[in-house]
Amino acid sequence: MNKFHFSRRSAMLAMAAAISASSTLAMAATGSGKKPNLLSITKDPNCDCCGTWADLAIEAGFEVEITETADYEGMKRAAKVPEALWSCHTARIDGYVVEGHVPFAAIRQLQEQRPEITGIAVPGMPAGSPGMGGGVDATAEVIAWGGSAGDGQPFLLDK
Repeated sequence: MNKFHFSRRSAMLAMAAAISASSTLAMAATGSGKKPNLLSITKDPNCDCCGTWADLAIEAGFEVEITETADYEGMKRAAKVPEALWSCHTARIDGYVVEGHVPFAAIRQLQEQRPEITGIAVPGMPAGSPGMGGGVDATAEVIAWGGSAGDGQPFLLDK
C-alpha cells in the first residue's frame, strides 16, 4: 500500500512540476511576466527633485527602478521626447514614456485608457507639481505626444 501511495504521490508531484514549468514558459513567451506597475526612471545623479518624484511614485503604489546618467540630452533622445517637452527626468512604464513631474493620476489614467500615443509630459519643472513642492496627489498640466497626439496636445485628466 505504501508503494502505491508513493507512486501516486510521485506522479502528482511530477504533474505539478510540469504544469508550473509550462506556465512559466507561457508567461515568458507571451511577455505576460512583465511588471506593468514598474516605473523605470532615468535621471541625473545630482537632481534631488527627481529623487523626490521617485519617492512619491513609491508612495503612490508604483514600483521604481532608477538609472542615473550624466548624459541629459542622450536620455531624452533615446526616449524620443520632443525637445519642447523636456524636463529633468524620463521614465518608462507599460510601453509609454513619462517625461518630468507628471502627476501619478495621469500615469494611472494612461495605463487604463491605453491611448495610441508615445507618452505624456510635464515640460520644465513647474512649482507645485509632484516632486517640485507638490505631494503625491499634486496636479500639473500634462501634454501627450506621438501617435494620435501628434506633436503635442493636452492630456486631460478624468475628474
